[in-house]
Formats: sequence, C-alpha cells, structure tokens
Amino acid sequence: MDMIKITIDGKVFEVEKGITVLEAARKNGIRIPTLCHMNLSGLRFVNKPASCRVCVVEIEGRRNLAPACATDVMDGMVIKTHSIRVLNARRTIIELLLSDHPKDCLVCMKSGNCELQDIAHEFGVREVRYDENCAMSTYRKDKSPSIIRDMDKCIMCRRCETMCNEIQTVGALSAVNRGFNSVVAPAFEQNLVDSACTFCGQCLAVCPVGALTEVDHTWNVIQAINDPKKVVLVQTAPAVRVALGEEFDMEPGTIVTGKMAAALRRLGFDYVFDTDFAADLTIMEEGSELLDRLQRFLGGDKTVKLPILTSCCPAWVNFFEYNFPDMLDVPSTARSPQQMFGPIAKTYFLEKLREKPEYKDLKREDMVVVSIMPCVAKKYECSRPELSYEGNPDVDYSLSTRELAAFIKRMNIDFNSLPEEDFDRPLGESTGAAVIFGASGGVIEAAVRTAYELLTKQQCPSVDFKQIRGLEGMREAIVPLPEGMPLKEIKIGIANGLANARKLLEAVQRGECDYQAIEVMACPGGCIGGAGQPYHHGDSSIIKKRQEAIYREDAGKPIRKSHENPYIQKLYEEFLIKPLGEKSHHLLHTHYFKKREKYEEVDD
Repeated sequence: MDMIKITIDGKVFEVEKGITVLEAARKNGIRIPTLCHMNLSGLRFVNKPASCRVCVVEIEGRRNLAPACATDVMDGMVIKTHSIRVLNARRTIIELLLSDHPKDCLVCMKSGNCELQDIAHEFGVREVRYDENCAMSTYRKDKSPSIIRDMDKCIMCRRCETMCNEIQTVGALSAVNRGFNSVVAPAFEQNLVDSACTFCGQCLAVCPVGALTEVDHTWNVIQAINDPKKVVLVQTAPAVRVALGEEFDMEPGTIVTGKMAAALRRLGFDYVFDTDFAADLTIMEEGSELLDRLQRFLGGDKTVKLPILTSCCPAWVNFFEYNFPDMLDVPSTARSPQQMFGPIAKTYFLEKLREKPEYKDLKREDMVVVSIMPCVAKKYECSRPELSYEGNPDVDYSLSTRELAAFIKRMNIDFNSLPEEDFDRPLGESTGAAVIFGASGGVIEAAVRTAYELLTKQQCPSVDFKQIRGLEGMREAIVPLPEGMPLKEIKIGIANGLANARKLLEAVQRGECDYQAIEVMACPGGCIGGAGQPYHHGDSSIIKKRQEAIYREDAGKPIRKSHENPYIQKLYEEFLIKPLGEKSHHLLHTHYFKKREKYEEVDD
C-alpha cells in the first residue's frame, strides 16, 4: 500500500495514496460536513457525486475550492478545511439549498433526523438572504403503498439514485430534466408503483431530508385500537427486537424482546404475538417444499426446479417478478412470515376467540392484524390483492421499527423502565430457528435445521451451521449429509443486497450454479439492515452488533428447530393437517406475476 504525506489544517498526516480528501480527513479525526456523500462501510463502495458542494475545501495552489468527496489526495497536498473562504462558501451553499426548500420542518417526517436541518444549525443559519423574490421549484407528490416522494424537499444530493442504481441495481430512479426543473424520479416521471421500484426502501434510508419517507399508518392503528368493535392483534418481526432499543439510547444489539412485548400491551393491543411463530410455520412449509423438490429430483423427476429460492422478502419478490419473469416457477411458493401470520390469525385464532362468549359473533373484518417490521416493503406486501380474502387484507397495517418507537414515545411510555413480559399464546411461541430469520443466511439455516432431519431421519450433529452465517454480499455454504444418502451434500447460495441477487440469478440462468437452495434478502445484512430500522448511516458495526444479538437470542432459546415447536405441531394437528396440504396451500402459499398489479393511491 503506497503512502503519501499531506497537510490538513497545519498538521502533517501520512495517508493511503488514491483515497479522497474527505476519507483522509475522516481517518484522522477531522470532520468535513457533507450532504451527498454516503458512508457505505462494509459495502466496498464509495460514491463521489460532488453534487451538494458542502464539503468544499481550500487546496494550496488551486484557484477554486475543491469538493473533498471527489478530490483524490496527492503527495505534498496542503488542505484547509475551515478557512474563512471555505466557511463563507459552505454557508452560502446551505442558504441556497434552504432558499429552495419548504419551511415545514415542524411537521416534516424527518424532523429531528434531517441532515440539512442539522447542518444549518451547525453553521448558525438563522435567515436566508436569497428568500425574497426567489421562485421555488414544485413537484407533484407521489404516494405508493410504501414510500412517499415529496420532491419539493429534494436537495439533489442523488444518494437515492446511487443506492437504487449502484448498490441495488434496481434502476428505478435517475435525474431527469435540466436546470431548475431537474429532479430525481423514475423514467418519464412516472409513479413508483408503475416503475421498476421494489419498495426495498434503501433510498429513503439514505435520504438526508424528507424527500423520501415511508407511509405511516400509526394513526390508523390508534383508531383501530380505540374502536370497541375491533380486536387488534400485533405481530413483531425478529429483527425489530435487536434494533428498537437504539431509539431509546441503548447500545446497538441490545435485545429488548420482553420490554417490546410490555410496550405493545401498554399501547392497547388486545393480543401481542410474535412473527417468529409464523417464521417457524414458514420453515415447515418452505423446508417441506425444499425436501419435496430434493426427493423428486433424486427420484429422477426432470421437471423439478432447483435451486429453490426463498420467498420471505417482498422487495426480493418484486425484484424477480420484474427482472426475471422467466423464473417465476423457481422460488418457493411459501408466503413470508408476515403473510402467513395474517391468515392463521384470521382463521385459526378467530375460531379460538369465538369459543369465548364475548367473541362468539366476531367477524373476520372486525379483526385488525398489525405487523411491526424492519422493512418498508412489508407495507407494500400488505396491499397485494392476492394476500387478502374477499377484499379484506390478511395483514391490515405494517409499522416500521422507527414508527413503533415514535408511537411508544407519543404515548408517554418509559420504555427503559418497562418489565420483561412474554408474548401471548398460541401465536407467540417460537424457536431459535425463527429468530435468525432477521439476519442474512438465517432463513436458509433455519430451513436446513429442519430439512436435514426430515431428509436424513437423523438428528443434526449441530444446529449451528456457522458456515452459512456472515455479512458478505455473496457467499456459499456446503452442508454435508450422512454416508449412505443418495445426496452427499446440500449446496447453498446466499445473497444480501439486490445487486448480489442479480449476479446470483444471472449465474443460475447461465447454468453456472449447482446450488440446491438460494436465500436472498434485499437489504444489506438482511432484515437487521432494513429500511424501517433506526438509521445506521452506513455504519457496518451497528449491523454487526444486531447480527450478533440475533444469534445470542437463538442460542438462548430452549427449542431451536422449527419442527419441534409444540404450538406449530398443535396447529397442524388441529387445523392445517400437514405441510403442503390442501389447507396449507390455500392459506400459506402464493403465486407470482410477470407484470405487477398497479395500485391506486389511497388517502389515509
């Protein structure tokens, strides 16, 4: 590694050749403000848009100020990061950005989490000299089932474009028009629902302002909770419990499962359940589907589609529907845990409730199922028409981890002092296999724990398939099978992030992969890095701590295999009969579409 010497603010530093001024400054503890640059540590990607110009610095020998994020260091370079010339330029740039920005900070979704707001405060901007007689650019709002685009607030940092095109390779967003009319939008300025958007939400996770935000159904949930005619159930995803604490000043990776259950009861939910129960159910169906395909393949059935692809991530489902329509018979037909929980709650649990005198006349439409998810694509998933019964959604509303935290604070609940409480039964009991769904590799590891024992009729030598775990964007693992089996091993591919998913699927199309199963999660790191989680601002150490917490919770569970969950066993005995059976197929499986349905904008 070649090293060079540079001077920053009068101090000499030895830095790597080829890095930017911004990187060199940060590595040596010198802060240079920026709005367009993204710290994508762990993704091996650094964007250099140089669009906001807030990071300009003075470099000796150069006439103009230079953007630190797009200027490479050179040997002997002398840099001033906070000269009066630099400070004047930055202040002017901030004022110009504010002059074309709405002044509705009090009601903005990103108020308190807005980087433009923070940087204006840092530079002491209390008035904008360019406000008078200045025209403001205005655009129509675009509201999809998951994401709201309010381009009046866009500062053209183009972080969303970088995330969508370079990291996720979705290609739904790009800069259109020129000059004052320029904006980041889908092609031909169409609505997100009509574009290639997967609703993964990674664009809004990196947006520094309120131009991209999630659709918030918290008020709908509050109204349902306070409607005496409604019975309101809530389910919580595995990744939420290892991130929610961050919103209450806890260390990343703090497990708050018990406090979360207590908080949900105090919010007024009638029943507090765990999506982990449905994750165990997903493994029973998806694991059985994997086993069925393997057995038919070994029996000589040439029509079997391998590798099987996991189907728990709705953004990933959107992605392959749009980009790989010729492969729609390859993914598992099993619904996601969120969408397995809904129909079980509104059939099996509804029957249980009707046994009580006060609920004997309870109707399906009077049950409201709410999910707490780390993902904004889950909001879109709730709106898919095939995931409903006679127009009544299987899951009515989905709130993100951030929205749950805001809800708890709004209701004046002291989260940190809450006692540890358990989930309700029967839809609240889960195994360690369900917990690890929140991390990349977790779904397929959970499936292997069950499929291994069902296939071999032997106990797993260990339930910890550590070779499957990790945060790398693409990886593979081999699970050896006992001697005497017709198959020596199960070969697994794993991808997180849609760019990696694309590479893996294209390799499958070319016949270059001999995997039996592939797990894909749309978000970097899996659900723990979902767009509905507390903002981590690209800090991979936070994702790592959440991942470690997921596996700690798994290790502490008394039961760690989905097929050993007694409540899942009882569900099949009393109601579903068997995995992949007629009732299971009707309630717990789905189908995919070459051309996605269009969804109308619906006011709250």
